[in-house]
Amino acid sequence: MWTARLKLLPLLASVALCSASLVHAATAPAPSAQDMINAMERANAAVVGLTAQVPEDARSAESLGLRRKGSGVVIGADGLVLTIGYLVLEAESIDIATQDGKVLPARVVAYDHATGFGLVQPLTPMRSIKPVSIAGAQDVALGTVLMVSTGGEDGDVNMTQLVSKRAFSGTWEYFIDTALFTAPAIPNHSGAPLFNQRGELIGIGSLVVADALGDRRRLPGNMFVPTALLTPILAEMRQTGTSRSSKRPWIGLTSAEQSGRVQVLQVSKEGPAEAAGLQAGDIVLAVDGAKVTTLETFYKKLWDHQEPDAQIQLTVLQGADIKTITLRATDRMRALAKPKGI
Repeated sequence: MWTARLKLLPLLASVALCSASLVHAATAPAPSAQDMINAMERANAAVVGLTAQVPEDARSAESLGLRRKGSGVVIGADGLVLTIGYLVLEAESIDIATQDGKVLPARVVAYDHATGFGLVQPLTPMRSIKPVSIAGAQDVALGTVLMVSTGGEDGDVNMTQLVSKRAFSGTWEYFIDTALFTAPAIPNHSGAPLFNQRGELIGIGSLVVADALGDRRRLPGNMFVPTALLTPILAEMRQTGTSRSSKRPWIGLTSAEQSGRVQVLQVSKEGPAEAAGLQAGDIVLAVDGAKVTTLETFYKKLWDHQEPDAQIQLTVLQGADIKTITLRATDRMRALAKPKGI
């Protein structure tokens, strides 16, 4: 099934490159059609499916579910698999599905809140799977055709197009300076690897978005976390289970930008914000006296504090009243069930 689909790649690439592009930009010289097919076949062979089971009392169970399915890609000679972290967050058991039909038990090696990456190690060897190479996306021009692969029994291969590179603020106290946005949208995106035309891994699937272009035009697409963020912290993640950047204040809010203001959408149960009296609908006006109008500025002011358990002062509009609320933040990992292995 996979080989048959990959034989269509030259046609799909030609159609995508010759059709009217949403983004007009000069592209770097592309490899020959045959070189691209060979590279993408090798890359695709490293893609696996992931299934994670989470206990009912896990904090993330309500928002992410008890049984999570997605993809990953082998990046280590020892079978180490890179995926998106929310798939394996608080998981008590993980199965890896290979393309030859094998299902292997695995354990979580690391979860990094700052980047969103997760690392998974099979408990039995996967010697037949060659790891992929990791590359940056700085030389990938807008408009370039890329490949997204998904694993598991519904594994597939899709061609997509890079339409935007820009900063991304997540509602869940998450920010990265550069995310990769592609179109058209691929629904089965969680943990799916994004490959360049040389078969190198440049991103891991995180979200479906409605605004892939990042402007007023509404274009459904996907957000990928660039693997350039992984390279500097990979050894640290393998050794400690996370990165130093993840050890920062977390207050337990889901927030959004609304007309130049930061509005609270949801308050995490038993988190610092709930304990301090914050509520859904509140508007965050300032952090430690400094005005905030975007999620980026809000998060960066929180993370200015060096210690995860820092005392932080928020100025909020609650109903018709402006209040000053002091709370003590915490390390995000302390609020989660710690999987065996980390």
